[in-house]
Amino acid sequence: MNIENTKAQMRKGVLEYCILSILNGDDKYTSEILDTLKDAKMLVVEGTIYPLLTRLKNAGLLNYRWEESTSGPPRKYYTLTETGKLFLKELDTTWDELRNATNLVTKTKNS
Repeated sequence: MNIENTKAQMRKGVLEYCILSILNGDDKYTSEILDTLKDAKMLVVEGTIYPLLTRLKNAGLLNYRWEESTSGPPRKYYTLTETGKLFLKELDTTWDELRNATNLVTKTKNS
């Protein structure tokens, strides 16, 4: 079994939650989202994030707006919709429950 594949699948499973959390209260363009994920050691490439942002937008969880940039072409800024905020709140609860359950099973303390 390939450990790198398993680790990638674990990251992929929480990526949607991480993106919604990044956008909570702050509009961001794709490069800012990618930078935040990379700073957190979530190795994500543009080819992964663009389809995910489109899917989240099509699901009504995100909106976007174009904004002129002083250093290049206009940028697409993403923001959470009201539906997205409610969805994120549910994911927060689910994440806490999952983290607690995982800690119990793996005997991890204070994560």
